[in-house]
This record gives sequence, structure tokens and C-alpha cells, in this order.
Amino acid sequence: TGDRAVGRLRTGDDDMSVKIALIGAGAMGGAIGERLLATGNSLNAFDLYKARVDALVEKGAVAAAAAAEASKDVDFVITSLNASRIVGLAAFGKDGIADGAKPGTLIIDMSSIEPDATRKFAKMAVERELAWVDRQLSGGAHKALIGELTMMAGGEAKDVERAHVALKHVASNYTHMGPSGAGQTTKLINQVLCGLGFMAVAEATQLALDAGVDAEKIPQALKGGRADSALLQEYLPRYATKDYRRTGRIDNMVKDLNMVNDLARQTGTSMPMTALCAEIHRMLTAAGFGGEDQATLMEFFNGAKEEIET
Repeated sequence: TGDRAVGRLRTGDDDMSVKIALIGAGAMGGAIGERLLATGNSLNAFDLYKARVDALVEKGAVAAAAAAEASKDVDFVITSLNASRIVGLAAFGKDGIADGAKPGTLIIDMSSIEPDATRKFAKMAVERELAWVDRQLSGGAHKALIGELTMMAGGEAKDVERAHVALKHVASNYTHMGPSGAGQTTKLINQVLCGLGFMAVAEATQLALDAGVDAEKIPQALKGGRADSALLQEYLPRYATKDYRRTGRIDNMVKDLNMVNDLARQTGTSMPMTALCAEIHRMLTAAGFGGEDQATLMEFFNGAKEEIET
């Protein structure tokens, strides 16, 4: 495949412990850290919220007081953060990764940020004798814990291949999409499909409930057909029963869809459905659901129905 790598990762080869630093131990970062520890890797962890690091320390991680300290004497630094500004500070700010990492260290950024910011950070990394790969993911924390994430990568082919050493037990599927920023762009495309998919499943669930159909049977009824999907199978039962356990956040989807809309303006791409999807997610955030799971989309449809009935 030339400078692109596409395939399934194997989890039985070269099972040697790897020294890794993790910067950002939130829902996804924490799950990735837990998986890395469970598969025998050495892990230094840093997060501004001590409780998140403490949870990993209980599983064998070493706590660090700063990103620079975490990044000393490791070959890989994984970042899982929430915005390009935060990524920039963690990587190149005072006591950041670049202040502690040895030359040649590979930074694997799993944060969902703007492709332009990623390209800037990759250039800055090279100037500091470091390497940078944007390696975005899909599948959620539960997939990370069992090593079945899907990943899309941007960067130099040799660096993307190196990243497999650190992540071979975390992902079951990976694709090298191209140069720096290509992984981020692919993740935004993923978020378009997920955002619209969440909306479609929520609408269909509400229709089933209103029409008196047993909504919880729909995933089985449609399994294997054209309408089937991972989102349908996972979320329709949750929508139907109002299972709002958090596996993601509405406001994170807002952030990603805002980036999609910015990219669409840059490319001149018309995306009316995505714009509407983003607006509905913003409405839910304004209503106080920003920190809640995508399952709370049902509150939007329930609320609209109640207003009509009133």
C-alpha cells in the first residue's frame, strides 16, 4: 500500500513491555491507560485532576507532577486532551512534554482538534527533535478497555508504524490516512456520521414509542439489514429505556461538529444536515445536558413532543 498502512493489529506478537507516558486521563485517556497497563506496559500518567491519575496508579501506573516529568525516559507519549490550546500547552508550554522528552520521542496525539493545529504541532515537534502522529480513534471507552478501538492516523509512514508498537493492544483496526492532519480530518468525517447517526436512531426510537411498537425489539428485527449499524445496536435500546449512563459527552460532539462546520467552510462543502445536527446538540448543551451522554438526545424529542401536546 505504499506509504499507507491498512490492517488489523495482532496482539500476540512481540509482547514486550513498552515505556509510555499518558497525558490526559479522562474517560477515553483513562480507559486507554488502563488497557496499556493490563497488557503489561510501563505507564507514567499526568492529569490536572489528581483523582484520574490515582485511579491509574491503583492499576500500576506511576504518577507524575507535570507532563515534562511524565515524558522523561519514555519512547512514546500519548495525549488525550480536549482542545488544541490544551494540547499545545501540554506539549510545548512550561513543564510540557518537550521540556522532558528525550530526542526521538514519538508523541501520539489522540485528541480531537483542528487539522491545521495538528499540522502546526507536528512541525513544532520536529523543531524540538521529536516526532508527532495524529492518531484519532472511534469506538468509545468500552472498546478501549478490550483493545478493539478503530484508529485513523496522520503523519510520516515510519512514525505511524512506530506508533503501532505502543498501541497494538489498544486498537484492532487502523488506517494510515496520509500526512499530518489526515487522521484529524478522518475523525471529523467519523463524527459527521456518528452525529447524524445518533440523531436518526433517536428519531426512530421516538417514533416507535409513539406508535406503540416494542422499540427494544427493533435492533434484533433489523439486524443484518441495510439499516443495521453499531449505533443502532448499542443506542436504540438505551434510547428506548432512557439509559443515560455516560460513555461520551454532548458538548464534546458540539466541539467536533463545530470543527466540521469550520472545515466545510474552508472547503466550500455544503453540509445542511450536519449544521442542523450541530444546532440541536448546541440546544441540548444550552439546556444543561452538555456533560451528559448522547443518549440524552431523547430529551430533545420528548421535550418537543410535550410542547406539541400542550
